[in-house]
Amino acid sequence: MNIFHRIARYSLFFCLTFAATNSAANSLPTHELNPERAKLLGYIVSEHLTRHHYSHKRLNDELSSAAFDLYIKQLDAQKRFLLQTDIKMLGAYENYIDNEIRRGMIHLPIYSSEIMSQRIPIVKKMIRDLLANPFDLTRSEELETDTKKLTFCQTDEQLRERWRKTLKYQVANRYLDLKEEQEEKTSDSASEEATDSQEDVVIATDIQLREQAREKVSKRYTHLLERMLQGQRKDHFDRYLNAISRAYDPHSNYLPPDQKEDFDIHMRGSLEGIGALLREEDGYIKVVNVIPGGAAEQDGQLESEDTILKVAEGDQEPIDITDTRIRDAVTLIRGPKGTEVRLHVRKADGSRKIIRIIREVVQIKETFVKSTVIEQPDDDSRYGYLKIPSFYRDFNNGADDARNVTDDTLAELTTLQRQNISGLILDLRNNGGGSLSDSVDTTGLFIKKGPVVQIKDSTGKIEVLSDNDPAVQYAGPLIVLVNKFSASASEILAGALQDYHRAIIVGSEHTHGKGTVQAVIDLDQNMPLRNMEKFKPLGALKITVQKFYRISGDSTQYRGIEADIVLPDRFKAIKSGEQYLDYSMPWDTILSSDYQPLPDTLPIEKLRQTSKQRVSTNLKMQKISEQSLKTQNRIKNTQRSLLLTSIITERNSRDDDDTIDATELPSHEPSNDDEEEWQTTISNDPYVLEAIALIRDLPLN
Repeated sequence: MNIFHRIARYSLFFCLTFAATNSAANSLPTHELNPERAKLLGYIVSEHLTRHHYSHKRLNDELSSAAFDLYIKQLDAQKRFLLQTDIKMLGAYENYIDNEIRRGMIHLPIYSSEIMSQRIPIVKKMIRDLLANPFDLTRSEELETDTKKLTFCQTDEQLRERWRKTLKYQVANRYLDLKEEQEEKTSDSASEEATDSQEDVVIATDIQLREQAREKVSKRYTHLLERMLQGQRKDHFDRYLNAISRAYDPHSNYLPPDQKEDFDIHMRGSLEGIGALLREEDGYIKVVNVIPGGAAEQDGQLESEDTILKVAEGDQEPIDITDTRIRDAVTLIRGPKGTEVRLHVRKADGSRKIIRIIREVVQIKETFVKSTVIEQPDDDSRYGYLKIPSFYRDFNNGADDARNVTDDTLAELTTLQRQNISGLILDLRNNGGGSLSDSVDTTGLFIKKGPVVQIKDSTGKIEVLSDNDPAVQYAGPLIVLVNKFSASASEILAGALQDYHRAIIVGSEHTHGKGTVQAVIDLDQNMPLRNMEKFKPLGALKITVQKFYRISGDSTQYRGIEADIVLPDRFKAIKSGEQYLDYSMPWDTILSSDYQPLPDTLPIEKLRQTSKQRVSTNLKMQKISEQSLKTQNRIKNTQRSLLLTSIITERNSRDDDDTIDATELPSHEPSNDDEEEWQTTISNDPYVLEAIALIRDLPLN
């Protein structure tokens, strides 16, 4: 076990980060599957998982069934290629994966590869035939968009009907996009003063626009299916190993060689492109986290849980990345600094948006702690606001003065206290985590010395990490803002401050709930035999080896940190968090640490009632509640009308909501490059203003 503890220590920074949830299983293979290599890989991966995973799950029929479920979701998540007969045939391996691995006779990825190579041409012909003629957009019918409510089709005829409705909906929306683009160009042309050099805008007829829409959708699927046909057996085998790993828990993954290279890049802190971390989920590419300081964060439109449907380079035709390998999707999104990429995004509430982002090198300064003082017109008091975007630490710089979140937080607290603040708002919203040691040290700035977090390994051994510095850098009133995207290290800090009765936690009902630690094992360095060099590179295995517990004994896993005071949440209806991930590890408890909380004098219930009354009359909070309700209704109603007039109505309704987002609701934090805009945004953030009101409600000591 020593090697795994060493690896875990070196891997803590990455594995504490919310962005570490990448569940991709694909790579860019250059050769076909080698049976001997597959046998070796299967043996190594299964041995590490069964021996060293925190859960000690056995590789048996139950785990095989879970792995099979995950594998099929990766294979055909939208149920648009395989028939029930195909699933039934592959289902013979549902409880047999454990036997395959033990015997070194692996068939499921081979057979699934053969089936897909047969099904893709059939679907390709269906699509070509369906798009050959116009669709009747006056015919009233509906499309089910929630794939979880669908079953695999029994016949090709049923599958063709599913594709017909899908294509009809996509063509209708593409037609409306083209129509809006033409109207916009016409309007711009009419508003400009005519010149001799001005080119005339070519006006397409309605029939031509509909034909162009079909052509564009056809081109998109042609490209997609060609890429799918290029997939090799090795791709399927990589998915197979990843499915087995994820059956243990969602953060245990097999990383093929190319993905391991990406992982190493991330460990070195080298970020590029738009500055967003992605994962593959049931055939879709989803945004895990928007990196502070990256181009996407500065633009402000891309958010966690967004689904990227299409990618376009500048003004080129967009490419559909649904059912695309994660690495292929990343390759399309990445690009040289200064170039433009257009992302066709489906927001978490179902609305769609085209986001233009200029690729940029991540500006590190954007990831740093930042603070300001907020003054209220009806109050002489001054209130401190301190934003911690992540628990960063420059591990590459071995110097004692390497920049880190603890030192930066200390410096900002010192600056704020010089301005005689009456209270502090610590903002951990969207903080995905980071350095474990800094989560402990930063907590120590607000408490006297004592335990901060407990860590339990797979053997049951518990280690307590403590703050040993008796100094308290800030002892005044403290409000901690959190949301569903606060995770890992930020949950350790919030949980400790809550257990010590040191702060009031305010925001979403619960944080993300990632309370596990992963070790990353280089499989090339852990080969069972010495004569296996010819099979390198083998990639890596990310495996869960430890679990976090609060000093109270409660796990941060699954449930996250529950807010003392819950505020309206525009993402309330969105199922985001550990508890919604397949096969996530459960919440549990261990014995409490020996710690001394402050006297429980905070009148939480009274504060909760006064906050509720304020929120009920706050126009901005009401807008957030209204949008949350609309989002809930959209998520619940997964049927989409294929009647053109209904589609137009739906689009207009979403456009109205977008207008509300842009003018009434807090959407993103502006770049540090615009200090005045940042100050204005923070001073008008309804959550920050409610936090100030809560501080004012606190009884005077």
